[in-house]
This record gives sequence, structure tokens and C-alpha cells, in this order.
Amino acid sequence: MHIGHLRTYVPADVFVRLLRKMRVDVTFVCGSDTHGTPVLTSAEAAGVPPKELYSKYHRHYLETFPKLGIVFDNYGTTDDPENVERTLQIVGELKKNGYIYPKQLETPYCDHCKRSLPDRYVRGECPYCHADARGDECDQGCGRYLEPGEVLNPRCAICGSPTRLITKEHYYFKLTAFEDFLRDFLTKVDGTKNAKNYAMGWVNEGLRDWNITRDLDWGIKYPDDPTLTIYVWVDAPIHYMSSTEQWAKKIGKPNEWEKFWKPGNGKLVHFIGQDIVYHHCIFWPAMLKGSGYNLPAAIVASGMVKIRNHNFSRSRGYVVWIHDDYLDKGLNPDYLRYYMVSFTGHTRDLDFAFDAFADKVNIELVGTFGNFIYRALHFTKKHFGVVPEGTIDPQLETEIKRSIETVIDAANEYELKKVCDEVLRLASVGNEYFQSKAPWILVKEDKAAAGNVLFNAIVLSRALAILMDPIMPNIAEAIWHQLGYEGSDIHNTVLDDMLTLPAIGTEIRDPRPVISKIDDDLLNELKANIDARIRAAEVSDRGEPTVSKENITFEEFKRLDLRAGKIVSCEKVPKKDRLLKIEVDIGTEVRTMVTGLAEMYSCDELSGKTALFLTNLEPKKIGGIESHGMILAVEHANEKGKWIPVWLDGVPPGSKAA
Repeated sequence: MHIGHLRTYVPADVFVRLLRKMRVDVTFVCGSDTHGTPVLTSAEAAGVPPKELYSKYHRHYLETFPKLGIVFDNYGTTDDPENVERTLQIVGELKKNGYIYPKQLETPYCDHCKRSLPDRYVRGECPYCHADARGDECDQGCGRYLEPGEVLNPRCAICGSPTRLITKEHYYFKLTAFEDFLRDFLTKVDGTKNAKNYAMGWVNEGLRDWNITRDLDWGIKYPDDPTLTIYVWVDAPIHYMSSTEQWAKKIGKPNEWEKFWKPGNGKLVHFIGQDIVYHHCIFWPAMLKGSGYNLPAAIVASGMVKIRNHNFSRSRGYVVWIHDDYLDKGLNPDYLRYYMVSFTGHTRDLDFAFDAFADKVNIELVGTFGNFIYRALHFTKKHFGVVPEGTIDPQLETEIKRSIETVIDAANEYELKKVCDEVLRLASVGNEYFQSKAPWILVKEDKAAAGNVLFNAIVLSRALAILMDPIMPNIAEAIWHQLGYEGSDIHNTVLDDMLTLPAIGTEIRDPRPVISKIDDDLLNELKANIDARIRAAEVSDRGEPTVSKENITFEEFKRLDLRAGKIVSCEKVPKKDRLLKIEVDIGTEVRTMVTGLAEMYSCDELSGKTALFLTNLEPKKIGGIESHGMILAVEHANEKGKWIPVWLDGVPPGSKAA
């Protein structure tokens, strides 16, 4: 499991926990996709049966989710008997209703490998955007679903040989019959605009019937032709339904799944990645409609994950592994949960960097949230030992009510960053209240008045624990314990409980900071591990730097605003050994930028120098400073890790490169 997976898993878990705090009857299901060519090709490469391979990874997920506080009501696999049975039932229903028909199809065959080539066994050119694409999807370009045989200049993904076409009967789902339905559905369905708008664009372009069988040995056999298997994107979403059936069996109510999946009052909410919008907004609703089941009420699509502003890529080293890079380092999983939902809006790409992660923990969690909680509990314990007598401050009560309303609105908008923002806002209210009332002075002059202040501080601490619980359940538990709620489970509290006053006389237990700063040495180690992985990925099997990159168009190149910039001032970024803050004259203005050249160049060496800069790079916070551009440098061919700026001595600032 890597951090890219958590872009949907963590927000979905936070959303479910929020719904429960809103007294919503909710069931949380998911599962491992086990069919199709990705599993088969990986199993062939490993020399093991597909079931052995997927079982290994399925166990890994089952063991890792709880460590991250992600708790499903059921997490099965698409190979489970319940899913096989439900898939065959739905395919049978679609056929009975006239939505499935046979058709002769030309499919690629590799003479060298002597096999038919479905899906990801084929690569070629996307007929729409002309990017390099796999056989079923333009994975490097426009993201469009591709029918078998549609890719141009096809080649075998195994041996690279050109393929030839053979003719075989396959089965098609009459997707064109659902165009009007889908247009209406996408107009009404709730969720995020990125999901609905992408899908509506495809519908407006005109749909085509969908091939739902593959010439594979691995998967659910098609009932009318056992030489074919059902396409993975048929049985994968059906597992949402069969996983709910498994949950119903576990709780001893085998028909309970029907309240969600059969037409009625049940609401289905999908949390998905943006790369699978097509399948969830077009194929899946059409399948449900055609077989008589409930339709999704909302489809919530997240942005993608980047690593240090690079596209996520395991092969290039831009990846953060959950165990190796995080859990095994002893980091609290709640910190990562907070980062995943607080860093940016749900539909935007999330750029993960350990510097930004540390800032989130050290500034927001420790400096604002944790600071108030610890001060409130520590001071109360020191001077009273228990919750003192007091009455709630009307202004604080209003602030708590505002938080409840804001969080409910945020949940209904599927925008969980607003929940994190509200936690910080209420914690800031607490810090301001504590500072303005100065109980450390008041306790010497009027202990009862000081007690009233601390009573209100405990009220706010209690409310904050409940509010933070969906995001950071372990931290919330720790606060709950310190507040003295031994026989009570904070996970069973609801939002309205934020207004319940603490019982006077309740013992405050062993106050201590619930959040710890990320140590600079650990931070440097975490960053160094990623650096090493990226460098290793840039070295070929012969130990030489790889120079081949994906081609870009000239139009893409022209978008880069490269120009000469003069460094007019330079200073070290506090507590960041590798970072320098530079002010750069780019001809039209002076820009603030941050560069990682501190280990190679002093400020004296850089000040007054003119170099080449990229000036239309998206602004990004680095070391707590917003950087508005980037100095360009090349790595020394014989000295790994030594970077040399592209010096432009004598060139006037603002001169553009072409």
C-alpha cells in the first residue's frame, strides 16, 4: 500500500465517521479487485497462480487498514463466491432485458507469443489524443475507455511484436440505449463536479456499445461461452453490492443488504479516484438501471496524488510506501490522516512532501490544536485536579454551535478540508479565550473565577475531541482519556454531544501533549529515503543515468516561461539545512523563490548572479515559504548529487529563452 491509495480510503473513512456522528445509519464496504489482466500479468511475472498472488496482497490490505484507522464494515474480494453469484445474476438480468448481444469482433493476436491479447497485453496509439495507450484505456493521455481493437498500431505488451487481428464472437452491453438516462442521471446525481462534468462530456460526444467479455483464462466465466471471461469492470463494481451482502450475513441479517441496493430510501455514495470516473459514472449506473437496482446518490471523485509536484510513479521513485516510509518509522497514522484531508480540497491534486507534512503537524496540530488542549488540561489538573465548577460562556456556546453547523454542511458538500479548517478555527478560539482570560493570574486573585475559565476550557477541549474524532481517532481517544471518560467511548459520541457540559468533579487524568513535533533528524531521514529512491530509479540496469523521457509536443514546451533572473538577495531558511530563500529580479518584478541548493552554494556565491529560471511554475509552499518560480540546474555527470545552475552572466534580467 502506498500513499496514492489513501487519497480515497482516508476521506471515505472520515466521511463515514462523520455520518455516524450525524446519527446516519451507514455501512462502509469495499474490496480487492482480483480479476482482469493486471492481476494475471503480475502473477505470470511472479510465476504463481493468480489466486496466490491476490491473496497475498489482500491480506496485506486487511492488516494495514486498521493500522491507519480505516475500518470497513466489510472488505472482501471480487473473487468471493458472493460476487461471482451476483455478477452472473446481473449479467443474466441484463441479457433477459435485451441489453446484451453477441457480435463478431476482431481482436489482436501475437504470433510470437502464440496467444490472443486482451486489454493490458496490448499497447499502441490512442485514436483520440494519440498518446501511448494500453488496450482498454488511454492511461498516458486523455483517460478515455478504449474498446478491444480500437488502439492504433497495436503491439504485444509482452514481447513488443506487432499484432494481427483474428475474429471471435464476443458479447456487448447495449450502452447506447442508456444515453438519455445517463444524461438525466448525471444532471441529478450528487457529488463532485469533476466526476459529473467529465462523464457528461463523454455522454455528449456519443456513447458506443461496450464489450463486456475478454479472451482470458482468469476471471468469472461468461455463462454462454466458457472460453470467455467477464470484463473486470463488470464484476469489480458489482462487488460493492456483494460486499454489502457479505456484511449482512456477518451481522446475521442476510437480507439487510437490500435496503441499500434495491429501489427505496437507501443512498449509495461512491468515493473514487478521478481516473475511474468513466466506469462509475457511465458503465455502472447503466448496469444498475438495466438490471433494476438502486442508483448511486452521489459520486465523489478525488484529485490525484503527486510526490514533490511530480506525477505519482513507482517506476520513477515518486512514491511513498505506507509501511517502509511511514508506519515503520514510528509515525502516528493520525498525522497522515489529517494531512490527507486537510492539505487541499478533495477534487484537487494532493502534492505530498515531507516538509509540508511536517509543517502541518508542527504548526497546525502541535502549535494550535495540541497547544490549547494541553494548556487547558494541564492548568486544570495543576490547580484543581478535577473539572471545576462553572457555567458555559454564551459566546463559546455560540462558537461550538457554529462548528456543528459548519461540519454538517462540509459533510453534505463532501469537502472534508472544511472540517479540518473548522477544528483549527475552534482551537484558535480556545487559545484566544485562554490567553485573554489569563487564568494563571486569575487563580492567584480569584480561584472561583479561574475555575470558571478552566471549566469553559474543558468544555472546548471536550468539543474539540469529538470534532477531531473522525479525522484523528487515536488522538481523540487520548484526549478523551485525559478528560476522565474512562467508561465512555468517544467513537460513539455524536456532534450534538459537543454541547453536553462536563460533569463537575470529574478527575483530569495525567495531562500530557497528545501530538509530538516531527523531529528534524527524522524529517531529514524521511526525505533522504525518497531522494535515494528517485536517484536509483534514474539509473539504468547498466548503472548509467537514463536519458530517455516521454516526448512532449512543441506546444507543451512553449508553455514554459523560461527567462533570465538576477538573484538580488539570499538567506538561509531557518531550521531547513538544504533550503535558501532568494529574491529574484525577472525583469518585470522581483519574485520570492525557495531553492534546495544550500548544501552546495552559500548565499555569497549566489547573490548578484544571473541564472535561468522557470517563472510560470505553480506557486508552492516550501519550508513554510511560498515559492513563485524555480532556478534551473543540471546534475554533474561525474558527481552525483551536485547541481549546477544554468548561469547567464551578462544577460539582462527578464530575457526570455526559446
